[in-house]
Amino acid sequence: MAGHIADGALEEKNVEVDVKPVRDVQVEELLNADGIVIGSPTYYGSMASEIKKLLDDSIKFHGKLDGKVGGAFSSSGNIGGGNETTIMNILNAMLIHGMIVQGTPKGDHYGPVAIEEPDKRSQRLCQEYGQRIAKLVLKLAPA
Repeated sequence: MAGHIADGALEEKNVEVDVKPVRDVQVEELLNADGIVIGSPTYYGSMASEIKKLLDDSIKFHGKLDGKVGGAFSSSGNIGGGNETTIMNILNAMLIHGMIVQGTPKGDHYGPVAIEEPDKRSQRLCQEYGQRIAKLVLKLAPA
């Protein structure tokens, strides 16, 4: 899903994208990004522990992510498996940081979701989401 979101973001000119597994992300890297999209499988209706740890560690930068663009996506094992609650938990942390969250009036409103492997629908929505995130980052980028 992250790859499809990155593909959508790269459709916009002047956008750089770095896709990493959370285990390879140093919390300090969040300070250098204009936009941050975090994805997680759903575990008991919430994010994976590795994602929660990254967000918990980001507390030391409270206020320094203010104004950055944020987004989230999730996958689960079945319909009603907690995708939206997982996304909302990630977005809640972003909002507490003062980040600007990009939603969508169509499709998956809070962020893209997939049931197990992303199907064609999920892939398309991920690409559209990436493009929307990139456009917002560009709009808000300092001149």
